[in-house]
Amino acid sequence: MRKLSVIGVLCGAVALCAVPASAFAADGAVEESVKLLNMGLNALWIMLAFLLVLLMQGGFIMLETGSTRMKNAGHVAGKTIFTVGLSALVFWAIGYGFIFGGEGNAFIGLGDYFYLPNFSDTGEVSYPGSIFFLFQFAFAAISLSIAWGGFAERGKLSVYALFTILFTALIYPVIAHWIWGGNGWLFGSKQDFAGSTVVHLTGACAALAATLLLGPRIGKYNKDGTANAILGHNQVFSAMGVLLLWVGWFGFNAGSTVGVGDGYFGYVAFTTLLATGASAAVAFFLSWLTSGKADITATLNGTLAGLVAITASCAFVQPWAAVVIGGVAGALVIGSMRFFEKCKIDDPIYALSVHGVAGIWGTLSNGFFAHPDLVKRAAVGKPGLLYSGSAEQLWVQVQGVVVCGLYAFVVSFVLLWFIKKAIGLRVTEEQEVIGLDLSEHGAYGYPESMKK
Repeated sequence: MRKLSVIGVLCGAVALCAVPASAFAADGAVEESVKLLNMGLNALWIMLAFLLVLLMQGGFIMLETGSTRMKNAGHVAGKTIFTVGLSALVFWAIGYGFIFGGEGNAFIGLGDYFYLPNFSDTGEVSYPGSIFFLFQFAFAAISLSIAWGGFAERGKLSVYALFTILFTALIYPVIAHWIWGGNGWLFGSKQDFAGSTVVHLTGACAALAATLLLGPRIGKYNKDGTANAILGHNQVFSAMGVLLLWVGWFGFNAGSTVGVGDGYFGYVAFTTLLATGASAAVAFFLSWLTSGKADITATLNGTLAGLVAITASCAFVQPWAAVVIGGVAGALVIGSMRFFEKCKIDDPIYALSVHGVAGIWGTLSNGFFAHPDLVKRAAVGKPGLLYSGSAEQLWVQVQGVVVCGLYAFVVSFVLLWFIKKAIGLRVTEEQEVIGLDLSEHGAYGYPESMKK
């Protein structure tokens, strides 16, 4: 018995001595397993975010359909699906490369055309390139859909096809490269976390160019310059569209963390929610106080304005600042809607106010409210004026807004002007009166309702 006890003790000692060696040998395997698990979780999160952002196209379909007349409903839905599909091919062929191509310069990326994901190596990032491509494409498609607001109820279907190619190849990718591309001239300095400038202002400036070249819809303005209300045919559709956009926006903003990490995407979603709630409330009460009625359209646009505004700053500001940013956006959108109408700029779905004005404010707000700790965490730019006492970051934000906005507007205007001279931008007066459902597609979106 004593011999067995001695042998047991010796075996135990040998085993204990062997544990550190075996643990050391397994360290590499454990580290690799952790890396693969992290990549898998990041991939799932980015894929979910991509699906949420893609679902936002359904929100745009319902919002634009509800905000326009019944005779154009089918057209709105159909052209959205078609242009998203076409833009996917263009983004794959050259758009993605112009943003992230590693052989580029401060103006544009070069390389990675007809993008082919590398399945064996994720490089310096912890997510597959294929899933990152999907997520980035969804952003480009959103910006394109914003631009369509300037074409609503009067643009030719052929122009939608042409401008889809040009916008996805030459307009959006250039601005996205400047800010997000890795070596763009604003990369690392301009704070635009999820795209108040890159996505929303770019789309809005293209919409402005389109609506100026197309002119107002028939019957919008009287000879004396006064405006007539051309009401959308379904406010329930519009409200459901806003809700779908709101839900999708959590993929838009929180998904831009491109990783699960320590759960920081939850904080980004948190500030997004607060800003949107503030903007919805301010727009609702302000429209009620100024007109005597709580206007539904104003409330819906105010809600979207808050989402647009917080998109740039959701990762950089504290909760109280998110409320301020959203509240100001809700007030700005009410004033800008009235301003553009007085300027005889016919903007049927208020893209200029919601995505343009709110996009500018959201971008500039970082120059005031960016918190030092959050800036350090994101490693982009510097703290805002409120904390640093310096206007350095505000100046960077102003530069970005002015240069990006001008580029998007001027290039869009020039390209659309050439299209106008070549084939025309607008349907005929007879086609516009009949409606784009029948004139461009040969069938009504509501065939039973449109029977005489």
